[in-house]
Amino acid sequence: MSPVTGAVGLTAVWAGLPGGSVLDERPVDGVGVLTTAVLDLDADVPTLHAWCTARGTAFWGLGGLTVDELRDTYAVVDATAHHHALLVRIDGVPVALVQAYEPAHDPVGEVYDVQPGDLGAHVLVGARPPRAVAGYTARLLRAMCQVLADRTGATRIVGEPDARNTALLRVVERIGFTLGPEVDLPTKRARLTFYDVTPSI
Repeated sequence: MSPVTGAVGLTAVWAGLPGGSVLDERPVDGVGVLTTAVLDLDADVPTLHAWCTARGTAFWGLGGLTVDELRDTYAVVDATAHHHALLVRIDGVPVALVQAYEPAHDPVGEVYDVQPGDLGAHVLVGARPPRAVAGYTARLLRAMCQVLADRTGATRIVGEPDARNTALLRVVERIGFTLGPEVDLPTKRARLTFYDVTPSI
């Protein structure tokens, strides 16, 4: 499918793809088969709602929404050419949501010097995989960074987790992210994180 009018940046090829479109599928050693697809507003939002309202996901900031309100929220994301919601499965089981976005077209682009090859990403790890995986969160995040790089040509993944989310900051630092400064964004005090990655395909 050709990029739609108004599509921008590294993710232009994803603009206009229907929900459920598979963007990437690959085996990941020690994890399983990792499948990344465009979020399906009808099929996937109930699962996403369960994750957003679960204990331990308060930093995602959507726990107070109903299923319909959450669907409306992601319908806005779906209609945005520079921001894309992706559902991640391991061996067919939904495990995470990734929101990939163009930093130059996002508020984060106003608080740091955006470089060519930068791709922003939010990640919500919602569930465990079908079988036990040692160091699961770190393995999943590392694999997803590689997927994003391979499918967009990005050379650096930029994150902006809540500055209070020390558990996630420890994980991303362990897998090779560089921790940047704390910054004020419209909805939170965030800590910038940067991960250099080379596309492998």
